[in-house]
Amino acid sequence: MILERVLYGDVTVYDLLISLIILLAATVIGKAIALNTKRVFKDMSKDRYSTISKVIYYSFVIAGVLIILPRLEVNLSGLLVAGGLMAIVIGFASQSIVTNLISGIFLSIEKPLKVEDVVSIGSGEGTMGMVEDIRIISTTVRTFDGVYVRIPNEKVFTNSITNYMENVARRFEYVVGIRYSDDADEAVEIIKGLIEDHPLALVNPPPQIFVQSLGSSSVDITVRIWSPSTQWFRVRMELLWKIKKTLEENDIKVPFNQQEVWFLNDMKIKNK
Repeated sequence: MILERVLYGDVTVYDLLISLIILLAATVIGKAIALNTKRVFKDMSKDRYSTISKVIYYSFVIAGVLIILPRLEVNLSGLLVAGGLMAIVIGFASQSIVTNLISGIFLSIEKPLKVEDVVSIGSGEGTMGMVEDIRIISTTVRTFDGVYVRIPNEKVFTNSITNYMENVARRFEYVVGIRYSDDADEAVEIIKGLIEDHPLALVNPPPQIFVQSLGSSSVDITVRIWSPSTQWFRVRMELLWKIKKTLEENDIKVPFNQQEVWFLNDMKIKNK
């Protein structure tokens, strides 16, 4: 249509050139403002920044298109009717895309996960990792192996989502085994002191340290600690090593598995 108008003189090459410049300028300006949003609002979360930057960018692009349409003498009413019919055709031809689109809208409203959240999507052999991006059609998750997984929003919305970052604090647990000859009270006090000295081990909720069971080879002490969700893995690794090392320095060691074996011939000799 536009090519025909150019050929017949209704729309000149100059109009096409100006329209191209306007659209390019709108795109560049929208992208520049979107990229600088983070600098203006330094405390903004990555999830909110991603949403706002996309809204700004596409707003400028749409505004640029609306500005150049009258210059190209495009009938907006006819364009809307044609677009509506095209949308119906595409909707019937690609129902999965429409389903993912609707699921993406519901995900944006409900917000069960955000960018930089550590999540597990699906049960059993699901996908676990950090959310990198939430688009209108799909969600991208980076696994702990460094693999990027693109998941259609329909599967994200209809599957179970375990969000490990939604709560500000997260608990982890150890079971520390010591010898029966070791002093359990001393071991508990040592572990308690190490937790109190760690800057990222939370005081509230308080940690729990207690003898859970008397095993076949060891006295099993359960240690439950709360830490910020963002630092959970780091605190867990650091304290585990410190507990092992400090207990050994105080001659409290993790025992080897022991088992007593009785031989039938020896029992018969004793009975005689």
